[in-house]
Amino acid sequence: MFARLVRRLAAAALVLVAAAPLASHASLPPVVDGQPLPSLAPMLEKVTPAVVNISTKTRVQVRNPFFDDPVFREFFGRQGGSRSRIEQSLGSGVIVDAAKGYVLTNHHVVGGADDITVTLQDGRDFKGKLVGTDPDTDLAVVQIQGTGLQALPMADSSRLRVGDFVVAVGDPFGLGQTVTSGIVSALSRSGLGGTGYQNFIQTDASINPGNSGGALVNLRGELVGINTMIFSPSGGNVGIGFAIPTNLASEVMQQLVTNGKVNRGNLGVETQDITPRIAKVLNLKDTNGAVVTRVTTGSAAESADLQMGDVITAINGKPLRNAQELRNAEGLLPLGSTVKLGVLRNGTAREVTTKLTPEKLATLDGAKLDPRLAGVTFSELPQNLRGQGISGVGVSAVRNGSRAAQAGLQGTDIVIGVGNLRVPDLRTLQRLAGVNPRQLVLVVSGDDGVRYVDVR
Repeated sequence: MFARLVRRLAAAALVLVAAAPLASHASLPPVVDGQPLPSLAPMLEKVTPAVVNISTKTRVQVRNPFFDDPVFREFFGRQGGSRSRIEQSLGSGVIVDAAKGYVLTNHHVVGGADDITVTLQDGRDFKGKLVGTDPDTDLAVVQIQGTGLQALPMADSSRLRVGDFVVAVGDPFGLGQTVTSGIVSALSRSGLGGTGYQNFIQTDASINPGNSGGALVNLRGELVGINTMIFSPSGGNVGIGFAIPTNLASEVMQQLVTNGKVNRGNLGVETQDITPRIAKVLNLKDTNGAVVTRVTTGSAAESADLQMGDVITAINGKPLRNAQELRNAEGLLPLGSTVKLGVLRNGTAREVTTKLTPEKLATLDGAKLDPRLAGVTFSELPQNLRGQGISGVGVSAVRNGSRAAQAGLQGTDIVIGVGNLRVPDLRTLQRLAGVNPRQLVLVVSGDDGVRYVDVR
């Protein structure tokens, strides 16, 4: 069929040339045998005005490591120990509510930014306000104030099928708005590293750096996903890109707009993958599922009578292959959801029902550790981070103007060390905070990588 169409086009072009030998140029006819030529242009004329460029500026503290030495600092003074530089980045976004100016994008595009500029296809620039961000799904909402905005309608991403045609729109490499096309290569991809909860659409539509936060649309011009990452050994497109489904993005966006953050439920259970050796010890037929290693007191798991050594085989009727799939399902369900778990205990299968409850994290007032940490609240890391093998102590709040804030400590940081000593949990932080009364240097991990914070 395609070859026949090409022959018809070629014949039509020859007729035009023969009939008009004096014409300076010729174009393809709009129709062939009465049929219009296929084109995505009409659909894209409605889509592209809703896809924006996002540029950010972030002030980053850069510490001179020589100033960790008290002798060096005393000799040269305190000036110059910490300096700042401005980092700039580019990404994309999608207007999803024209009346309120809401723009969906990725957390890694705008998270931690001090200044956000949103540029429309028509060249207009707007200052963006960060409404909320969710690192666990790599989603964020930015708001702009402007007239004549155009939004994209959201499709039901659960109706996507492998093989459906899709189009990616964004601003790769800062070149300007670019459109690429492909198909849905796979659905429900997870276990890729990076974000805590994953349920990606995989596509071979070309996605490159700068496309992050851009639109993945179907052939009706409806938003089906937010482009977020690629798999590539070289850093460029190799035909394996990933997008966050709109059903997930819309749920996260609703919470970000309402609360500024996402409140997630928690089963209160820690699990691990089942290795062949564990399967043999537990007398299991295969390695599918997740074995329970800890049940938190007062949690939903305890109320459901889950015990260490139980094997969770399914959640809400969907079989589980590993612990990551359980964490994904737990994190993507709304707070208060009723959850049915398939459980295997001592070779006997049963089903238990419970509800996702808010996770209760132990907290600690920084002033009780050291006067220099007054105004800081430390907390235990949530289960989803611990499940990824991340250890440390979360910084849940930093009071403006406090010593810690002036030193550069931020409310999204994770303390992983004090001086040259590792801090895996709150108990260790309590023990190490007062070890050196003269110097308090925290090693923290944040949006801008690992750095030292010297609190004086």
